Amino acid sequence: MSAAPLVRTDPAGVAGTPSGGRRGRRFDGPARTAAGFALGAALLFAVAPLTLSDFRLSLLAKYLCVAMVAVGIGIAWGRGGMLTLGQGVFFGLGGYAMAMHLKLADAGPGELPDFMQLYGQLDELPLWWRPFASPWIALPATVLLPMAVAFGLGSLVFRRRVRGAYFAILSQALAAAMVILLVGQQGTTGGTNGLTDIQGFFGYDLDDPVNQRMVYFIIAASLLALLALARQLIRSRYGELLVAVRDGEERVRFLGYDPAGVKLVGYVIAAGMAGLAGALFVPAVGIISPALIGIVPSIEFVIGVAVGGRATLLGPVLGAVAVAWARTALSERFPGTWTYLQGLLFVLVVAFLPGGLASLWALARKRRSDPAGARWWRRTRTAEPAETRTEVSAA
Repeated sequence: MSAAPLVRTDPAGVAGTPSGGRRGRRFDGPARTAAGFALGAALLFAVAPLTLSDFRLSLLAKYLCVAMVAVGIGIAWGRGGMLTLGQGVFFGLGGYAMAMHLKLADAGPGELPDFMQLYGQLDELPLWWRPFASPWIALPATVLLPMAVAFGLGSLVFRRRVRGAYFAILSQALAAAMVILLVGQQGTTGGTNGLTDIQGFFGYDLDDPVNQRMVYFIIAASLLALLALARQLIRSRYGELLVAVRDGEERVRFLGYDPAGVKLVGYVIAAGMAGLAGALFVPAVGIISPALIGIVPSIEFVIGVAVGGRATLLGPVLGAVAVAWARTALSERFPGTWTYLQGLLFVLVVAFLPGGLASLWALARKRRSDPAGARWWRRTRTAEPAETRTEVSAA
């Protein structure tokens, strides 16, 4: 009697398709990944610049920065089960580090930034501003400073086994404290206005459309690099261990691993990605302020990930761009009610498409190849959304 063929059991695959068959091997693995990145590069580097106006392209650059934050949340929340409602803190740390350097470069050697001269509270540059005059310190700080803060906070929280809704509330409180700190230091941080009117980017005039396109290309390349890094991380042994901690932390501890250390690494990586996104957001938009890094932006980051599909690689990116685009489009057409429409979009996706936008392709393949695909969709609705709705409502 011949052995029965192996059958794929992952939800994203096609039920009943032999793992050794030609259909499963024809376009899978490295070839499929390379094709996906090539398609993404073509859309970002060719289609978008040729079809979008300079204004819309600058908006897309802003959306891609939000997508970079979403990639990190996908690792921390989607893979590690850590509902991070304070990513705005790390986004802000990276953004302020970049903005401080650019403001000092615009002011010139030995001069105070324009807002410090306007408020008239300082006669000389504060000591903690001075290191950011050097690009060799400012650029690494945009990533390392958020990672250092995340490491300190995560070490305290995860060692004490704080998780679930308690961790979400704590991270949200951190975002609120960050905003209060920035607003209260008006003479050195710009207060409520933040750091505005950033004119140059390492010698290039940001008012020039050509330089704005250069910034867009840098952001697009950075997003693709983060996606490649996230994919490698997810497919590694650490990625499997992170999922194991999410699904059964006590079991992982019983096997001899340290769940706190595993979660800490994912949290620090997500913070570094958010810091890089904040740093690139500054030259793309020309401003960084407390309103962009508080509780509301942090929640919007999570909403984008939930809409796109937090358990996938591309889902957070698709969701973040879709939510950001919907916010712009709805606010232009319905300035008085767009927030309600955005909330309705989130409710509909969570209720009827719990896997997010990224699950549409898998659902279409499942229903086309397997008559029982509708039953799989119903089982998915009852499996994943329960956890998603619980975490979002708890936050």
